[in-house]
Amino acid sequence: MAEPMTAGTAPIGAVVIGAGPAGLAAAAELVRAGTHVTLVDGSPRFGGQYWRHGAADDSPSAPSPRWHHGWSTYRELRDTLLGAEHAGHLTHLPSTHVWALDHGHAGGFDVHVAPTSEAVGPQDLCTIAAERVVLCPGAYDRQLPVPGWTLPGVMSAGSVQAFIKTQRRSPGQRVLLAGTGPFLMAAAATVLQTGARVAAICESTDLTGWLPGGASAALVPSKIAEGAQYTSLLARHRVPFLRRHAVTEIRGEDRVRAVEVSRVDAAGAVVAGSARVLDDIDVVGLGWGFVPQTELLMQTGAETRLDGDGSLVGVVDGSQESSIPGLFLAGEITGVTGAAGAVAEGRVAGRAAAQFGTARRRDAAARALHRTFAGAMHHAHPVPRRWEDWMRDETVVCRCEEVTYEEVTTARDDLALADPRSVKGSTRAGMGMCQGRICGFAMACLSSQSAARSDSDHAAARQVSNRPFAMPLSLGALAAEHTDGEQPGSASSR
Repeated sequence: MAEPMTAGTAPIGAVVIGAGPAGLAAAAELVRAGTHVTLVDGSPRFGGQYWRHGAADDSPSAPSPRWHHGWSTYRELRDTLLGAEHAGHLTHLPSTHVWALDHGHAGGFDVHVAPTSEAVGPQDLCTIAAERVVLCPGAYDRQLPVPGWTLPGVMSAGSVQAFIKTQRRSPGQRVLLAGTGPFLMAAAATVLQTGARVAAICESTDLTGWLPGGASAALVPSKIAEGAQYTSLLARHRVPFLRRHAVTEIRGEDRVRAVEVSRVDAAGAVVAGSARVLDDIDVVGLGWGFVPQTELLMQTGAETRLDGDGSLVGVVDGSQESSIPGLFLAGEITGVTGAAGAVAEGRVAGRAAAQFGTARRRDAAARALHRTFAGAMHHAHPVPRRWEDWMRDETVVCRCEEVTYEEVTTARDDLALADPRSVKGSTRAGMGMCQGRICGFAMACLSSQSAARSDSDHAAARQVSNRPFAMPLSLGALAAEHTDGEQPGSASSR
């Protein structure tokens, strides 16, 4: 791995954070414009979560993995960046996290990086000085607690697919997918392609929300074709697709053994007498959409807003520039649209960061189409308002700190703590290793005593997204940074 340039030297042209679809597209545009780029990513290989893959898939002679879409686009971007790296125009820092992002008062940015926990050797910290930053951090699965969700064998729907993309086999032989959104079908199709079985897909909505958005979906033919492929595959394998159903309990002692599913009404409340048990389940994949990774954005003080699905996202102009000059945003950080939309945004952001002119018409058009489609998707697949009805007093809400539903509601109701930060201080929910990434959305909902719920509350969303460090750091690593020839408070120390 190449050594990053530290803050004591002249700032480099641009740093791209994240090597998923948006980050790869942005970096490719920057190097084509003659800008030197440092590309920082937590994974060992290009691709992000969407194009996650094993080392063998990068061989020039390897066929396109059957569970990937847009693989030709990935290869084009990868080859462009590998060529730029060979020519000295790109520095790739794989297996490296950005743990803090500072915007200097005189302009420019300090990008603080450290090896991921999987990297070999000490956790040496380093700072990269950059004139411009393109932030493409991606997103992770939104989760809701349910009785039994801490059992081994319960995963996020995205984790099921990521496991298959790297291991080339299913994490289980009889998998159930549940939650809401088209991604459940994509994850189910990936399971089927390994030869494993999908017991059922439980979709909490009845899909009638697509009726006013059907025209929006028709504007994106690739989405229609992809959906048709999934539908055909599921039909061939006779996978039950249970509309307006939710997992209300996951059963087992040492691991998942069975799942209780119930019919729910339009608000998500369980229909009395509708519960039934599906046996012989060894993996449950839960997914309620995706949550953009906003901690680095929050550190800069850039302007944010709530998207149609209640996610906190960054505000950008037509060139993907945020309210902080020189900070460009692309991909899920501006709202979840999918890989094709992320690539279009990355290309727009890369050209703008390279000061290479306005966006190409085709990229701007693709960006607009995928944003329109995303709006229709958010409308058709909302998180059920009454999901709290599925909970029990002993159900764990915060997995890291083992905080139960009863503890959260007691703090909310008896102590009148009506915001996530206050409940966190009383119960420790969100103080664990994940820093609220898993329980944050649920805590924002549960912390509100109003009928509207704080999942649509901008202030609550900012509270659960505000993290001083974007990754865990050891005290030893922080202390060592102040003993490497720099005084505390200098440009390369925190």
